[in-house]
Amino acid sequence: MLLTLAKEIGFSHAAAVDPSSLKAQQEVRELCAADRCGHYGRNWSCPPYAGELTAAQKQLARCTEGVLVQTTGNLADEFDIEGIGRLMQLHSRRFATLARQARLLYPKVLPLSAGPCTVCRHCTCPTRPCRFPQKRLSSMEAFGLMVGDVCRAAGLPYSDGSKTMTFTSCILIMQ
Repeated sequence: MLLTLAKEIGFSHAAAVDPSSLKAQQEVRELCAADRCGHYGRNWSCPPYAGELTAAQKQLARCTEGVLVQTTGNLADEFDIEGIGRLMQLHSRRFATLARQARLLYPKVLPLSAGPCTVCRHCTCPTRPCRFPQKRLSSMEAFGLMVGDVCRAAGLPYSDGSKTMTFTSCILIMQ
């Protein structure tokens, strides 16, 4: 069902992912702490507010099936910041639609996005509580997942070559 939805929504790639292959890794959280994306401590779904990795691994262990989705696009060159931004927005919109549909179809889902939660234009973190905790989207990295490893486990490419960008997210179904 989720694979069909993903294709209808327009993702470039979609594949089933076995949740038992997903392992929360401390080294991913350490990459988050380096704050290369600028969201560390500034988004409720990102570290350090994303919760402990042991809790993330427990949630992952409750998952029985999942789908990995990707949006891939061509860039003018490796420094095409505008193209990357447009592609990220497209992927975020597609993923929000998929997450919303999955939540209607299944009683318990764990949507893991590419990058920080984008439900709100500006996150209230850290000064006020999350406005929409039931809609909040955590990233795969916030759950300690090495995205390249998850792509390999699902049989999808992590990269489609030079002058392309791929954004990856997943929806996991929980018991």
